[in-house]
Amino acid sequence: MSENTVKTPWKDYLGDLPFHMEYFQGSMSEGVEKQAKERPGFIALDFMGRTTTYKEMQRHIEECARSLRTLGVRPGDVVTIAMPNCPQIVYMFYAVNMIGAIASMVHPLSSEKEMEFYINETKSTQVVTLDQFYYKFEAIRKNTEVVNIILASISDEFSVLTRMGYMLTEGRKIRKIPEDAPVIRWSEFIKIGKSCSFTFKVHREYEDPAVILFSGGTTGTSKGILLTNGNFNSVADMIIGTNPMFRPGDKMLAAMPLFHGFGLGVCIHAMLFRGGRCLLVPRFTPKSFGTIMAKKRCNFVAGVPTLYEALLRLPNMDGADLSALKGVYSGGDSLSIELKKKLDTFLYDHGASIQVREGYGATETVTACCLTPPHMYKEGSIGLPFPDTYFKIVKPDTEEELPYGQEGEIVISGPMIMKEYLYHPDETAKTLRVHKDGLRWLYTGDLGRMDEQGFVYFMGRIKRMIVSSGYNIYPAQIENIFDSCDLVSMSCCIGVPDDYRMHRIKVFVVPAAGVEPSQATKEEILRYASKRIAKYAMPKDLEFRAELPKTMVGKVAYRVLEEEEAAKRAAEAKKEK
Repeated sequence: MSENTVKTPWKDYLGDLPFHMEYFQGSMSEGVEKQAKERPGFIALDFMGRTTTYKEMQRHIEECARSLRTLGVRPGDVVTIAMPNCPQIVYMFYAVNMIGAIASMVHPLSSEKEMEFYINETKSTQVVTLDQFYYKFEAIRKNTEVVNIILASISDEFSVLTRMGYMLTEGRKIRKIPEDAPVIRWSEFIKIGKSCSFTFKVHREYEDPAVILFSGGTTGTSKGILLTNGNFNSVADMIIGTNPMFRPGDKMLAAMPLFHGFGLGVCIHAMLFRGGRCLLVPRFTPKSFGTIMAKKRCNFVAGVPTLYEALLRLPNMDGADLSALKGVYSGGDSLSIELKKKLDTFLYDHGASIQVREGYGATETVTACCLTPPHMYKEGSIGLPFPDTYFKIVKPDTEEELPYGQEGEIVISGPMIMKEYLYHPDETAKTLRVHKDGLRWLYTGDLGRMDEQGFVYFMGRIKRMIVSSGYNIYPAQIENIFDSCDLVSMSCCIGVPDDYRMHRIKVFVVPAAGVEPSQATKEEILRYASKRIAKYAMPKDLEFRAELPKTMVGKVAYRVLEEEEAAKRAAEAKKEK
């Protein structure tokens, strides 16, 4: 073995991995342009019955880049993109990169106040969105420095038949925009670029900033995470490198939203960076997810646990052929052991020869930086760090590295680590620290442990850890046990303030299909759990819910449940007075 290789459990499947991988040193758009030159006839995008080749996609990207440049967008300027998964968001994402500007990706369904915050936080002067969101932006425009609002219509990218159906149904619900509205409509926007006679492409380096994604704000105000070309390109190389079954032309079901690193990094950039085909889903539901996965014979799919849990309950998946699948990935939230078992059985029963592979990452690392190998699974593990990626388990908020098997804070170093929190130097300094080894480490705020083979085990958020009667209790472990009960579809565990114990444990349960949420059912579930959970960690209360609240990316919004309980407690205290 040469000095620049390292042996890990990946070796059995991939051979000796380079200790330092070679990464594309140009910009994201240059990497995609390279694919367009090498594979012009390959399908890049598949959207609602209409396909776009790499050559066509490159033409659309360059048209948008010319127009942005003609509008006065300069290198380093921020362009806010608020769109669902459709071809225009892909064109604009790479066009912004092509002219050296920075794309701020935000959820189009964000509230007016949230959108105002995102725009002002990034000092953005350009907004690209859909016609159906016009009034939201017009309402806040006066409170921002926005110069141009560019409006596209999702129906423009539909096939003829799909567009006709859309205009007779969903299209009729879109509020008409005044003819004199101060906006640039998509057709006008493209025409603007035709007068561009100067160079519009700007070469950007590996370390240059390229994208802003926003944190979920779980520890306070949402922060803009500034990511570089190198962050995205290295993640793309790592994803393809650890999935050698991938071949150019393979189909990825791109249902995860593109304002999130999971959707943008895994489902789009990693695919287009290496000649893959992205099946764009603008508004996904478990039903549409399952239907497209089977009908289009997808090779790769990526989703969050709540999506897979809903998929298992779909009646229309009976008889579906999933034999084309090469990879099924779960991320964004903890995948319970029981849900993995159920999903693996589901895949096997529908002809797939693979199992779901759990990954781990953060928006500060674009997306996944750790993945379960295809050949080796350890129960409860989130997998192995990617090549050229280092994980350490330290005593929380320190540099003190802990022994194998001991729980502590997960810290990460590698080429995918963000540049900074935009305009938040103090937060950046707390989160990114250079250790004595000279490496730059990201403090994740997550609890975990590592075994002797390098497999990582996620225990939960440090701030989500519940302290009850002096014991540390991890909600994910409690949820794993409740989810393993046949009467339970999904659960969420929270800590409710308690004067005596500090916190008491409460669990919210979505009953399995056909299970009546009765008192008898409640008692049976609690009996089941009590045999598997230590007395100090056993929930004192169980509440049935038809569904659990979700975040914008489909995670269970446990904070919403905590806030509901806090409000209930406050109301009771007020009533007692």
